[in-house]
Amino acid sequence: MLSLKKQQAHFGEWSLLFPANSAILVQKLRYRYRLYPHPHQKLALARVFGCARVVWNDALALSQDLYKRGQKYPGGAALQKQCITQAKWTPERSWLAEVSNVSLQQSLRDLDQAFRNWWRNKGKSRAPRFKKRNNRQSIRFQSNAFLVEGRKLRLTKVGSIPINWSRDLPATPSSVTIIKDCAGRYCASFVVEVERPKLPASSKTVGIDLGLASLAVTSEGEKIAPPKFLRSALQRIRRLQRSLSRKEKGSHNRQKARLRLARAHVQVADQRLDHLHKLSTRLIRENQTVVLEDLNVSGMVKNRKLARAIADAGWRLLRTLLESKAEIYGREVKIISRWEPTSQTCSACGHRDGKKSLSVRAWRCSACGAEHDRDVNAARNILAAGLAARLNACGAEGKTSVLASGSEVGTHLNQGVQPCTT
Repeated sequence: MLSLKKQQAHFGEWSLLFPANSAILVQKLRYRYRLYPHPHQKLALARVFGCARVVWNDALALSQDLYKRGQKYPGGAALQKQCITQAKWTPERSWLAEVSNVSLQQSLRDLDQAFRNWWRNKGKSRAPRFKKRNNRQSIRFQSNAFLVEGRKLRLTKVGSIPINWSRDLPATPSSVTIIKDCAGRYCASFVVEVERPKLPASSKTVGIDLGLASLAVTSEGEKIAPPKFLRSALQRIRRLQRSLSRKEKGSHNRQKARLRLARAHVQVADQRLDHLHKLSTRLIRENQTVVLEDLNVSGMVKNRKLARAIADAGWRLLRTLLESKAEIYGREVKIISRWEPTSQTCSACGHRDGKKSLSVRAWRCSACGAEHDRDVNAARNILAAGLAARLNACGAEGKTSVLASGSEVGTHLNQGVQPCTT
């Protein structure tokens, strides 16, 4: 397994990797720590997890029923009154009074926010769904329901839980989320308001082509090999999966086999997250602008021959980390259209040489005779397209096109626009 610090790779760690700067911003970040509850505390947490899950599911079912009858969404206050206050007086939900009311109310606030996000971004985010007891569990406590006591975290109606303080909290937390993952690990995620410095401005820009033979290829010619964590652990995962399939459903041995399999998957996920955190941090530190291609990952994983390798690469996670860190530290991440012919265009002269099969890793331009590595050429074209989009953002109108390097970078725009010479 990874060390505890690697497992706790999160947005809060980023400041340790950057130098201080005079430009200070106040931002809210999360700091995550491992919890080690005692057996009786695990039972108390399981009770809170279950109550919060039931309240969420009851409110979601009520909202869907009202929608089918043509009525409007009742709102968070009405849902709290019906699904918590009134439900406690019924024989079916009387056990809701045994847990803290704070986590139940927060569960409905999260549902209300989930509905608002869905309405605001229809087509991009999915509707709220019912929660299951075997999936990842989480509950949130506000500042009036928890207290940090030395090496322990006290939760209302749960008790003081031992916590591993791998680093100090930089400020007083406003809330804490208790998480139990599928592998049975407990974590506490604190929200704190801290000062985060911006990185000093840099003149470097880089285009990145994501792939399978190389995880990332930069426009400067650097190739980053894919770590292939899932492929390395596949033999052990298959063995654990076979062991799980032989266990009787509902038995204790099946539950223990399920936890062993979940821990193997969690180890792979931790290794991948740690690697992508380090890669994204380095790219953000070294470059002012990072240009990526908008990949249709959800469509690409439908290819049964490449789905496992694509999922193991973690392209979408890398993009998410780059965008988040760029926002915090004053960098820029630009995304170009997936339809740009980056693999068909010569980065030296701009000649479009037609489609090429994936087996073609190097080719010669028929117009200028330049020899290209397929991935490096695509990365340079991605960078050129990002710079062309920047010209459009400065006042020109039209569609960007991938054209060559240096002074030959151009757009399908007004011809009077000065080309970028970066």
